[in-house]
Amino acid sequence: MPGNEAVHCRELVVRYGPVTALAGISVEVAAGEIVALLGVSGSGKSTLLHAVAGLVRPSGGEIWLHGKQASDDLPPERRDIGMVFQHAALWPHLSVLDTVAYPLRRAGRSRRDAYAEAMRQLGRLDIARLADRRPAALSGGEQQRVGLARALARAATLYLLDEPTAHLDTSLRQAFQELVVGEQRRTDAAVVLATHDPAEALARADRIALLDAGRVIQFGTPPQLYDEPASLVAAALTGPYAVIEAAVRPVGEGTLAVELPDETSEIVASAASADGIRQLLVRPDWVSEGGPLAGRIASVAFRGPRTDYRIDSAAGGVLMSLPGTPRYRTGDRVRWGLSRVWPLPAAGRQVGTQPSAVIAAG
Repeated sequence: MPGNEAVHCRELVVRYGPVTALAGISVEVAAGEIVALLGVSGSGKSTLLHAVAGLVRPSGGEIWLHGKQASDDLPPERRDIGMVFQHAALWPHLSVLDTVAYPLRRAGRSRRDAYAEAMRQLGRLDIARLADRRPAALSGGEQQRVGLARALARAATLYLLDEPTAHLDTSLRQAFQELVVGEQRRTDAAVVLATHDPAEALARADRIALLDAGRVIQFGTPPQLYDEPASLVAAALTGPYAVIEAAVRPVGEGTLAVELPDETSEIVASAASADGIRQLLVRPDWVSEGGPLAGRIASVAFRGPRTDYRIDSAAGGVLMSLPGTPRYRTGDRVRWGLSRVWPLPAAGRQVGTQPSAVIAAG
């Protein structure tokens, strides 16, 4: 039996006719924790949230909320959950104040108390001036704040956020994320955030569940998933990467020799035991300017605060990110080095059993 986590899903299955949207997902979220569900469209993120909220009936498995099993007939309004959707889903005929007060009135609060609490939430989110407006008179960012105020008014112990920033521009997205995290820390509620944005998940979550085709392929802290992805699919979900092939062999306990086909033939790396030709994951921030390796700039992309370079080398193509404006042009010869690599797990290897490989040229 699960413990007293805010939510615990055990082997959860959801089918829509012949389509399996969730294929035996198990995930738990502790009280006061932010867990991100990270995956591409169709991976099962929204379906998982809707099943927990009681909006979708599971085909199999169990959902436990605060140590109690949520039966199929437990309605959403009795699950102590606040939900914010990708689209704010505001009633067009209600004012902002009426919208935020509605769940409080449904919970049995008096009209006076409900409206007082609704105004308090609107003031906290800096949108009290919008109290008399209808949704059609609101911007996208304002609508999402109203949706958040409606969810927060319930003072729930669990909040489900279904890609609430997907349609906001960059500045509004960051402001909304900070607002959500601030409110969560203030109330110590649990939050499950569905997103397809790795930057959002890595920056805001305590733990991340990577979803692919209705399954959790890896579950851990942001540094674990970024530094030690279980597969190329997991690596692609958590940020840019490149893969090089190199011969590796153990040279001591927890140490590998990585032999690259370049001017420097051997680099010592700290890693678990491995032997033979291996695929090595390389993140852009693990590639440094200067060093023992030779390459040629294949492409240059200026990103504003940084410039991204693709380097072709005898070891394979890698990505290098340097601060500032471009300092190289396509075709330039460069020297580069590595601060670390991650040997991609072989088939059947358990996730998380292999520490990172830290490279030091020598």
